[in-house]
Amino acid sequence: MGIQINGTNDTISAADGALEVSGFTFQNKTTAQRNAGVSTATGAAIYNTTTNQVEVYTPVGWSVASKLPIIATGGTKDTTSRSGWAVHTFTSPGTFEVVSGSGDVEYLVVAGGGSGGGFSGTTLAAGGGGAGGMLTGVLSVSSSVGSYPVIRGGGGAAGTNPGGAGNNGSDSVFGPITATGGGRGGIYGSPTGGNGNPGGSGGGGGFNQGAASSSGGTGTSAQGNPGGGATGPGGSTGGGGGASAAGGNSSGATAGAGGDGNSSSITGTSVTYAGGGGGASESNGRGLGGSGGGGNGSNRSPYILGTSGTDGLGGGGGGGENSNKVALAGGSGVVIIAYQV
Repeated sequence: MGIQINGTNDTISAADGALEVSGFTFQNKTTAQRNAGVSTATGAAIYNTTTNQVEVYTPVGWSVASKLPIIATGGTKDTTSRSGWAVHTFTSPGTFEVVSGSGDVEYLVVAGGGSGGGFSGTTLAAGGGGAGGMLTGVLSVSSSVGSYPVIRGGGGAAGTNPGGAGNNGSDSVFGPITATGGGRGGIYGSPTGGNGNPGGSGGGGGFNQGAASSSGGTGTSAQGNPGGGATGPGGSTGGGGGASAAGGNSSGATAGAGGDGNSSSITGTSVTYAGGGGGASESNGRGLGGSGGGGNGSNRSPYILGTSGTDGLGGGGGGGENSNKVALAGGSGVVIIAYQV
């Protein structure tokens, strides 16, 4: 069927119960213009040039009727790995720029992992590094805001040889979202120097001469977990915390394992991030890194060199020991943003 609208040749046609308006143009108004001069009768409609969306006045106020799809730049953009989605991966600082449209984007923000601990003594071992904080969620973005800064946090740098204490990981940022860098592992110390540092996930405690135990560092709420402690004699240390589990405590000569990370399928493939580093041991009992890029701890006898956290996953570095006094580096983090296209 067809009818005239305001005496024009525009028509409303009906098919399969749906109404379609042909030849109809909405008024273009900014938000300020809409608020100042547009009729607020129920059913009034405009195209809002501030937010780039069609809005309709309802009994509860202006509501979005239609949004332009998001078009954005920044990082490495991939439109094939996840069907129907654009995925932006940032492995260096940059800007997520919303060129047009508005709506919700998914995000994964992983900070850099902390390095394992080092020490200045001649014997005994240091704790595993905590994983970088891991945050996932949804953020509303708009071309009216445009630019959202992105920082990919680096892993905690390896310590110097001999005696470097190690370093915390660096924070990762997406606009208002900040994930906290992982805490470094506890150094060898006397009597209290062996506690792990706090962070996104905390570093594991190092072995303390003259003290019964040392503590793992605390994790950040909703981002990670605490590191494990070194609980008595035996020359072994605690593992660094991970995104889904705390680092393991040492037990005699056996060091604590790094806490496991969490998985995300934001890219279209499930990947595990933010595993803690394993603690070091003086005997045959080093701790292994947690799933999600955690490095393995070092072992003195037999000598096995530990490993660093994995770059791009935010894993904590493995703890050092006498034969390898260097605190092994944490892995760099990553920022990934995805939206439907």
